[in-house]
This record gives sequence, structure tokens and C-alpha cells, in this order.
Amino acid sequence: MIPFFKKKKKLPSASEKRGIKEDLFAKCEKCGALYYKKQLERELWVCPECGYHFRIPASKYVEYLLDEGTFIERIGENLYSTDPLKFPGYAKKLEGYYEKLKLNDAALCGIGHIEGIKVVLFVTDFKFLGGSMGSVYGEIFLRGTRRAVKEKIPFISLTTSGGGARMHEGIFSLMQMAKTVVGVVELNEANIPYISVVAHPTMGGVMASFASLGDIIIAEPGALLGFAGPRVIEQTIRQKLPEGFQTSEFLLEKGFLDEVVSRKELKKRLAYYLKHFGGSNG
Repeated sequence: MIPFFKKKKKLPSASEKRGIKEDLFAKCEKCGALYYKKQLERELWVCPECGYHFRIPASKYVEYLLDEGTFIERIGENLYSTDPLKFPGYAKKLEGYYEKLKLNDAALCGIGHIEGIKVVLFVTDFKFLGGSMGSVYGEIFLRGTRRAVKEKIPFISLTTSGGGARMHEGIFSLMQMAKTVVGVVELNEANIPYISVVAHPTMGGVMASFASLGDIIIAEPGALLGFAGPRVIEQTIRQKLPEGFQTSEFLLEKGFLDEVVSRKELKKRLAYYLKHFGGSNG
């Protein structure tokens, strides 16, 4: 029997016709320029044409910011979510992220050196459920701050958390806002410097807690920063927001940020502040 219709065969793309592997390239979301990924790697994933900062995983920030070979310890690497609400599909999602990203949650924390200065570095990963904050995420942050207090070394957080508090863990996620703030308070009481670096995007409960409490707050260019997103705000107040609202540059102009720093200059700038705060080699 002849079928009524046949499934259309997928036509090869222009790149496939020319024998080009598309996974070798990346396109800038801002200006549309196309680059070899190896070229962008040399540029720290910053577009040479327009300066757009590509979103990168936590492991890349560790590589770019810390002195080579100095990331000596993972704090909280043995912590895993217990799926307290038995949220449908959550446990399976977590297993997939564990396998794919080699992370136990959306946060990575450890001890390393920046231009010889010993620090605790906490970095979030957007690819892990949008970098959202769950119970493990918050516990890793608190353990990191307490390690910084114990060793009397600066604490640095770098966030790309667009998801805020993780809905899959309900009130357990919301509690992490208070827990991370406790960590910042303990840093303050011990006179331990805390530098917060906010990258695209840093939103929701993350921005409403520890990310906005640094002694110094630095942002990458063009990052979206805030609590609710622009569309939600516009729909709520029924007004058009100013051009560039909630971007790094807008918040710098309003005095919320101390600096907007390119990823290429970030390590050097962090070292400058660490030396200013009296950080020493160790």
C-alpha cells in the first residue's frame, strides 16, 4: 500500500553543502559576525567586532580569572539536592546536568590565586537550570564565605543566574537568600573583603541577596541585572521603560555599580582591588 504522504527529507544547510562543520563556528548575538570558536576562545569569548560578551560556563571563568593550576580545592563538591518536593521530572533533570556539566549544582566554589593572591572564588553556571539558586547552591556559598573567614582571605562571587530562586525546591530555595546574606554578614564582621562580579544575566533572588552586597560590585558590559525582567515590569506598570534599563551601563550611571569591566580586563582589575584591600600571597 502506498502511503498517503512521505516525510520530507531534511535539506542540507549551506554549510553542510560546503563541507563546513557548523560546530566550529559561533555567531555574535549582537552584531551577527561569525567566528571560529577557537578564535573566540583566544578573545575570552568577547566579540572582537562589537565587544559582546558571550555567555560562558563556570569552568571558563575559573580558567580565565585564576592563576594557572592554582584551583586546588572544590568547596561543597559532595553536596547534592535531595529533591525535597519530589517535583515532577526534577530528579531526572538533575541527573542530566550532573552528567553533562560535571557539576553537582549551578555553583562552583574553590580556593585559588589571582596574581598570586589567595582567594575563595564562587562562580555560577547558567547552563545548570539557568544558574538558579537551590539549597545546594546556597550551602556552597555559605561554606565558601566561612572558609574565607577561617583562612582570612578575600571572597569573590561571579554570577550568571537568570533563574533566581529555583521553583523546584520551593521554600527551600527562598531560604537561600537569607543564608547567603548571612555569609556576607559574617564576611563583614570578620573584615574580609567581598567582591561581587555580576555577569549576564543576574536576576531574581540572586540579585536581591548576596550579588548586590559586595564591598565592590563589578559588572561585565551589557549584562541584564535586576529582580524582575523588563517585560514583566512594563506589563505591571503599563509604561515604557527607559532605553537600556537594567543593563550594566544604566546601573553604573545610577550609582548601583562601581565599575563595568570587560572580561579581558577583569582578572587585572580584580587583582588591583585585592591589592588595595591588602591581599597577600599565600
